Amino acid sequence: MGIWDRLASVIKSYITDESDKIFGKNSAKTHNDSDLNAAYEELDGFLMGREASASCADFSAAEKSGNEAEKQKKAWPVPDPVRQDFAELGLTPDATAEECKETYKRLLKIHHPDRHANHDENMKKATDKAARVNAAYGRLVVWFRLQNQI
Repeated sequence: MGIWDRLASVIKSYITDESDKIFGKNSAKTHNDSDLNAAYEELDGFLMGREASASCADFSAAEKSGNEAEKQKKAWPVPDPVRQDFAELGLTPDATAEECKETYKRLLKIHHPDRHANHDENMKKATDKAARVNAAYGRLVVWFRLQNQI
């Protein structure tokens, strides 16, 4: 047994002993929230060196496989701010990163302030719209990066 293995076992035993002192033995199973219980079980499994839970394993298997339909099925839920960004671009939340990029470019060509330089009111509207489109697209790029789609 190497030094790192011994250190890991000491840390695991310390964490387990300390959590028993603080929370009491098997305190994680006394909650009424099933999600919280599942999270505690997954954490316990990780600390004890067991494999991830079934739902976690399904998600990671979908990430590792090349099957896009399987990835789409296991994709993260789309939060409301991201839904609003899709709506700002005029897209549905199931749009791809490529569709977002094409729509972004098309909208900027239409609403670029330089295209409306002769009319002050239209230039202000175009500037506001271009700023909203830029901000929405920037947040969507981050969203797609988090999902490893870009």
